[in-house]
Amino acid sequence: MSTPPQPPQQPEQPSGSPAQPSAYPYPNPQSPAAGGPMGFPPAAHATQTGPQSVYAQPTLVGHPVQPQPGNPYAQPGPYPVVGPPPTGGGGAGRAVLWAVAGAVAASAAWAAGVFLTASGADADLRGYTAPTNLCTSTDYSSFKAEYTTEDSAPAHNGIKDDALDEGLCNLSLKKSGSSYSDAYLYTQLDLHKKTDPGPEFTASWKNYGDSHKGYDVESVAGIGDEAYLVSEDTTSGSSSGSLYATLAVRDGWVTYTMSYSAYYTSYAADTDPPTLAEVSAWLKTDTRATLRDLRS
Repeated sequence: MSTPPQPPQQPEQPSGSPAQPSAYPYPNPQSPAAGGPMGFPPAAHATQTGPQSVYAQPTLVGHPVQPQPGNPYAQPGPYPVVGPPPTGGGGAGRAVLWAVAGAVAASAAWAAGVFLTASGADADLRGYTAPTNLCTSTDYSSFKAEYTTEDSAPAHNGIKDDALDEGLCNLSLKKSGSSYSDAYLYTQLDLHKKTDPGPEFTASWKNYGDSHKGYDVESVAGIGDEAYLVSEDTTSGSSSGSLYATLAVRDGWVTYTMSYSAYYTSYAADTDPPTLAEVSAWLKTDTRATLRDLRS
């Protein structure tokens, strides 16, 4: 993870309201990013529908480039250390040189072979496919029971590339009778086809509370290989504060996030917003359903 699209829309609110914090471990998805989705240059085969997108989220893709460790295969070969050859031009000296050269070449070939084999491992995509429109493939039935007004024009886009297939979706959630959005739902699917996102995914989400103060992190069992629920609840009744919750899942080399956000003010029409416990349960139920559908 899931580097890392049209930023999640901000609730309509009076001027002077404080900016909302982000519940993503990547560049703030509410901030415009230069280039293509997730702040990356546009992909060679990028596709986009709907409004122009400037998402900056990771998936897991979108992490800063890390310094590369030394080649783990560039180790001394299994041959003895040989001192300088004799100064004479006799056959013995030439034989020693040929022996050393042959051993070095054999070791280099072995290292290169191991390296190519390791880097060419098949991607563990578990049968998932990235749809053209993630919004039509996102199951959010649990939220629809609370937010009954359908979003008629959800924002979505994605990329198709040899290294990564990605889909993104941003939905507005409205209760019956609301003139403006009461909350927002954001989903992202990443199929990592060249690199295993596991180590970075775990490091980012498991330790999210260390790098983002005020957020709680809960490990969730039974969804994919690993899943984490990250949340922040600063609400006070229905007239102030904000509620954010993101469920991030890794299943093999596939990562998926579903994020909910709501901001409350005294001007908000929603006087009975859902609790964090309710939102967390909906995220788990709908994420399970969406991942099941994406594998079928």
